[in-house]
Amino acid sequence: MNWAELAALASAAVATFTAIFFARAAWHKAWDFWAFTGFVADYRLLPARAVVPAAGAILLIETLVVLAMLVPGARVPGLVTGAVMVAAYGAAIAANLARGHTRIECGCGGAPQPLGPALVVRNAGLAALMLAGGAGADGILGLAGAGAAIAAGGALFITYLLFDQIISNAADPVARRS
Repeated sequence: MNWAELAALASAAVATFTAIFFARAAWHKAWDFWAFTGFVADYRLLPARAVVPAAGAILLIETLVVLAMLVPGARVPGLVTGAVMVAAYGAAIAANLARGHTRIECGCGGAPQPLGPALVVRNAGLAALMLAGGAGADGILGLAGAGAAIAAGGALFITYLLFDQIISNAADPVARRS
């Protein structure tokens, strides 16, 4: 396997991870949209009248990122958009941490997580991964390479879930109840 093939494989693995990551995120938001709007409101970064439209826009953009991972030629813009989204979420978390608002549920989907510095670091890492995934996006994979990329992307997602659970478990148990 040469460097171009390896870059194509890595890019496809990151695209698979990104598709799964944002599909899960969008599903959680769509499943209980009104609870999600509550999470958006809790961040206190938007006027009340902007919360529902912003929540809808977030859900739409996350869905478009998933679709971009499936459309040839749309992977790089989708990865960049995904990176911008997780970076924006990290910035929103950091803004609340700076204001001392730590007893807010992240709204990230999955296990309940109060805001903390680990989430900012996690999101920075996710943004970097998605941006790096754009390299090699033009490469072509055979059937075996595509299978390997899907497996690697799934493994990346499982690794993400494990680290996310570790972050949740390490959080203050009192904060998780509020």
